[in-house]
Amino acid sequence: MPSAQRPSQSTHRPAGYDAIVIGGSSGGIDALVQLLPALPVTLRAAVLAVMHLPRDRRSLLTDIFRHRCALPLKEAHDKDAIAPGTVYFAPPDYHLLVDAGPRLALSVDAPLHFSRPSIDVLFESAADQYGERLVGILLSGANEDGARGLEAIAAAGGLVVVQDPASAPMPTMPQAALARVAVHHVLPPAGIADLLAHLHENCLL
Repeated sequence: MPSAQRPSQSTHRPAGYDAIVIGGSSGGIDALVQLLPALPVTLRAAVLAVMHLPRDRRSLLTDIFRHRCALPLKEAHDKDAIAPGTVYFAPPDYHLLVDAGPRLALSVDAPLHFSRPSIDVLFESAADQYGERLVGILLSGANEDGARGLEAIAAAGGLVVVQDPASAPMPTMPQAALARVAVHHVLPPAGIADLLAHLHENCLL
């Protein structure tokens, strides 16, 4: 298993990545607090994030991160074109997908793993559109959402990253992914931030 303290070595050497998808549940926002502020203003990849939040309340994610991040942040809207260097959050009670274009798509299909938005739905649709040009990151959470989607990203040739379960307040989600997918990196949140910085410095993001 790759080191949990620093970016691990990998034979994965794509030309570059056009998007980063991030999923998490319980404890995932704590990890995002370390990841998103570390992204530089010159990042060219789009960032799409699904966090399991109460479905009957307004999301506060853009408010939480707006003054912490160099990148523009938006709540996702149906049919919007995906802009490089922008962070999109899934709105409550809608699945977030990547459609041809690439564009954002929102769906009210049935919850998956009791969740809408579902991480699997975002990851699988993003894998279909971006293939090997996609980075998938799965964070802390209390169910198995995201494991199947991360598997789809791996099968499409993308880079797969899982939060080290030892660093996760709720390790079920990363453990489920590790049981299903041969991931490229297993890192704590600070290590994931370092990995993204490394990729950017090498003109891959």
